[in-house]
Amino acid sequence: MPTAVIQNNAYDVAMENFDTAANAIGLDKNTREMIKYPERMLLVSVPVRMDDGCIHHFEGFRVQHSSVRGPAKGGIRYHPQVTLDEVKALATWMTWKCAVVNIPFGGAKGGITCNPKMMSPGELERMTRRYTSAILPLIGPEQDIPAPDVYTNSQTMAWIMDTYSMTKGYMIPGVVTGKPISLGGSLGRNEATGRGVFFTIECACEHLHMSLKGATVAVQGFGNAGSIAAQLLYEAGAKILAVSDSTGCVYNRDGLNIPELIAMKSLCGHVEGFPESEPILPHELLAMHCDILIPAALENALHAENAGTVRAKIIAEAANGPITPAADRILESKGVFVIPDILCNAGGVTVSYFEWVQDEQHLFWEAADIYKRLDRVMKTAFRDVLKIHLEKNVPMRIAANMLGIGRVAEAVQIRGIYP
Repeated sequence: MPTAVIQNNAYDVAMENFDTAANAIGLDKNTREMIKYPERMLLVSVPVRMDDGCIHHFEGFRVQHSSVRGPAKGGIRYHPQVTLDEVKALATWMTWKCAVVNIPFGGAKGGITCNPKMMSPGELERMTRRYTSAILPLIGPEQDIPAPDVYTNSQTMAWIMDTYSMTKGYMIPGVVTGKPISLGGSLGRNEATGRGVFFTIECACEHLHMSLKGATVAVQGFGNAGSIAAQLLYEAGAKILAVSDSTGCVYNRDGLNIPELIAMKSLCGHVEGFPESEPILPHELLAMHCDILIPAALENALHAENAGTVRAKIIAEAANGPITPAADRILESKGVFVIPDILCNAGGVTVSYFEWVQDEQHLFWEAADIYKRLDRVMKTAFRDVLKIHLEKNVPMRIAANMLGIGRVAEAVQIRGIYP
């Protein structure tokens, strides 16, 4: 299949989804002009001394889409395909996502165009600290709060926090979330995105009168979100038929042993060759006959060329932007129930909010309390979106965007424009 057919500009997708939802709620032109576009975009040069002594130049980005409802919030990703348009799209989606779960944050996103798999820990640390120093004017606990994303983790956040704190002269844990527990991180943060995905799947199954026990599942992307969601579904009695990562796909018609697969992935770094499984092709996973499909990798996994092959009843978007607008229309015509990304994967930013609150209060919560709060937030948001879906007879994605955009629009209308 030609690459040009399946490539979709993520920012164009974000703008199309915005316009569709804005039209659905009858948003006036003036408000659209105030909330549609990013507030700030920073492109930075990131020179890094590599282990061989040579200087290599990387390009970094930080985009703040909105601070209308609170500090900008969003992850930082390290990936060879990071572009400004991708970061703008992700920042935009973060704005609506925070509003959907009704937490007092706006949207931001950051990234560096690099291949972290080809870099040593020392190179990654030096790159992270240089990038942090370049975006210092934008970030801060009351201004813009980064978090982990694709190929970044708690160690990355520790480096960012330390770099920021050293410039201020004292420790400021609230500048990032997703930190190690020993540096002010929150219990439950590591599994928050996957747990939120699980909670929304529970709600979808209840709405569709499906039993989660015995339900069949395919997971594209076995990183943090995909593996945690698979683990929780496995524990709930679902049968995980297939899983993929960047190395390949594994399948077992009787269900994969997810705890053992997670252990192997942690040890070897891949799922390929998992015992008691057979290899399948990536497109076979997406077209698998199953109850629940979880795209948990990168954008544009389902597009006009392959959406027609989907046979799942529910698609839970653990990734950001895995379905293009053209694919959405195809899936809608097929009657597939889609849990949109700005609802489905909002567990991560929700527990990031909990972490930020704990850092600001210098008072930390028990894991059970965090899980209970996350359950309440995610299921309340699902019900709010489902209500719009049913009352307005619009797809779940449009319903979620209507809810998020409507809340941001209300805030900007009340605040007005300065000066």
